[in-house]
Amino acid sequence: MSNQKIDAIKLKDYAEESYLNYSMYVILDRALPNIGDGMKPVQRRILYAMSELGLNAGSKYKKSARTVGDVIGKFHPHGDSAAYEAMVLMAQNFSFRYPLVDGQGNWGTQDDPKSFAAMRYTESRLTAYANLLLEEIKLGTVDWQPNFDGSLLEPIILPSKVPNILLNGTTGIAVGMATDIPSHNISEVIDACIFLLDNPKADISKLLKYVKGPDFSNHAPIIASDEELIEIYTTGRGGFKMQAKWIKEGNDIVIDALPHQASGSKILEQIADQMNKKKLPMIVDLRDEADHQEPVRLVISLKSNRIDGEEVMNHLYATTDLQKNYRANINLIDRSGSPRVFGLRDLLYEWLKFRQETVLKKLNHRLQQVDDRLHILEGLLIVYVDIDTVIKIIRQSDEPKKELIKKFKISEIQANAILEIKLRQLAKLEQIKLEEESKLLKDEKKDLEKIIGSKSRLKTYIKKELLEIKEQFGDERNSPIIESSNAKAFSEEEVISNEPITIILSKAGWIRAAKGHDVDPSSLNYRGDDGLRHFAQGRNNQMANFFDSTGKCFSLPSFSLPSARGMGEPITGRVSAESGVSFQGVIAGADEEKFIISTSAGYGFISEIRNTLSNKKTGKNFIKLTPQSKLVPPIKILPHHQLIVAISSIGRMLIFSLDSLPILPRGKGNKIINIPKAKFESGEEAMTHICLLGAESKLQLHSGKQFKNFSVKDLENYLSDRAKRGLMLPQGYRKVDRVIEVFDASEES
Repeated sequence: MSNQKIDAIKLKDYAEESYLNYSMYVILDRALPNIGDGMKPVQRRILYAMSELGLNAGSKYKKSARTVGDVIGKFHPHGDSAAYEAMVLMAQNFSFRYPLVDGQGNWGTQDDPKSFAAMRYTESRLTAYANLLLEEIKLGTVDWQPNFDGSLLEPIILPSKVPNILLNGTTGIAVGMATDIPSHNISEVIDACIFLLDNPKADISKLLKYVKGPDFSNHAPIIASDEELIEIYTTGRGGFKMQAKWIKEGNDIVIDALPHQASGSKILEQIADQMNKKKLPMIVDLRDEADHQEPVRLVISLKSNRIDGEEVMNHLYATTDLQKNYRANINLIDRSGSPRVFGLRDLLYEWLKFRQETVLKKLNHRLQQVDDRLHILEGLLIVYVDIDTVIKIIRQSDEPKKELIKKFKISEIQANAILEIKLRQLAKLEQIKLEEESKLLKDEKKDLEKIIGSKSRLKTYIKKELLEIKEQFGDERNSPIIESSNAKAFSEEEVISNEPITIILSKAGWIRAAKGHDVDPSSLNYRGDDGLRHFAQGRNNQMANFFDSTGKCFSLPSFSLPSARGMGEPITGRVSAESGVSFQGVIAGADEEKFIISTSAGYGFISEIRNTLSNKKTGKNFIKLTPQSKLVPPIKILPHHQLIVAISSIGRMLIFSLDSLPILPRGKGNKIINIPKAKFESGEEAMTHICLLGAESKLQLHSGKQFKNFSVKDLENYLSDRAKRGLMLPQGYRKVDRVIEVFDASEES
């Protein structure tokens, strides 16, 4: 048994401590950027490694694999693919507003940012902009830390000369927190920094006169109201939208700028999906015409030039990634090393403090260099005051350094500098050069001490630096800002085409729709012994309303009905009807259009089509039927109709004025033709046909294979009041199969 002592710790305490350590590592060393240079550790290490490799903006490109090798071998002991992806992101001009890596080869596209080539194929170097983060790194401006194995030093933060965190933005997910910082325009941010240096107590409203809002690498508009921007820049949290930029070219809508990180191919898929579902009948074609000159060019072809492109785009904004929502969460590591959410004023103020500290470090470092050089120059100039004594000491003394220090009361550093003088430097001209250098350095020392000792001079120095950067890198805003968006999806009625259709109901209850009104439904093919029950003419954007044998009505969108090129499908698959019912009729039309519906008992009424509409699969009760009565298929009332023709099963026909039948929303209705109750209940007589006529219309009556045309004068004999018995039809025509309104019946049977 070993005597080794084992410490016990509660699992709860161990888990809490371990999770806290992991959380802080992810937050501080992986996911969140630092306010100073706006970099995450992996990005900072990539830039530093490239700088150490001499891959500056003016140098030759080197294989990206070389850089990644140095990064993971010296500073970032993680996977090469993770390091390379971070490097790719910094090279993509559609991801970074101001790219830090200048790449040759395939570095991905906005449509597919992950389509970049492997690191063995691409080459890279730093951009001129990256120099703003790196050029002061050897000027005493940064603190250094050992790398992961202690063999090298790496900078803790880069001495950035601009607030890079705002210019390029970033996203990251840590443990329990995240960051989403949009990119901004360098000219606007520098102007805001200079204003804040002059006005430290300025509020957000004054800063927003300079920083108009986020600014991305493409020209897609940003949708954000003043209130939304104030919320983002005051609290550090909020949201905004971006939408695609487009122009109309004839029948085509051409999209040439997409929202930040939106995929053109995905957007085309979203539009095509709507087209397949017949939700965009006004669009006939989609094309992606992008190339190297135009990285984004999506073409949407419309049916005609008369279609309003703005309405189409407003619908697409609402239903596709042509308009996207973005979150702002300005969460980063502050100067003390803690995560914090910043508003714009606090962020700029904190960064300016960082910059002032960095500049002071640089100036003090330079001041120390100047002092050291002046100290050496002071010693060198002693040589020229008494050159013979110096030469004599060097030639004759065994320890010339000690002798020189003792004789001229100089430091060891000065003595070493004297001993290292070459003979040619003893010329009078060299003495003059040293005196001039000494004078220049003394002047520089005075200037440095003035700046270091004065806050106002330090601010002026930083402002001058920022203005020079603006002069070199400043550019115009890319992303225009719009107050609001008119994005609105089409309603179902707007989307569906307004084409004429004929809706067909078969005896077995199968439904379908044919294009146009010139279709002969009886000539279509039917399954087995099935045949035509009823049909209705309407429009593709209207509802088809089907009536069953119990008097219920069921509504289905006409555009959703199967094509008449096939056999259709049973209506029972679309609705929840009672068991054993059959479907007797169909009606379609505009809401305000009227129709007449009736029963075999001789009752009926006029109603508007809007009264039949039902959004329930179980339908709605519409016309009341007695146990013996059956539904007579409905007929649409046209503007010229004035008369109703009612025919019974024994051959009685009654014609009366349409105005005498009431208009009802639903119910049993009023008597149309008088059929004695006893005869109806015994099955001896029932109303079988209804027809509507205009004042000048004729009537064609079919019985078996023969038919008879009734002229206007013939029909006068049957004209009477509603609810009368009517007169018997001529012999041979009392068993009526079909009755039709005609406008030209010159031939009589």
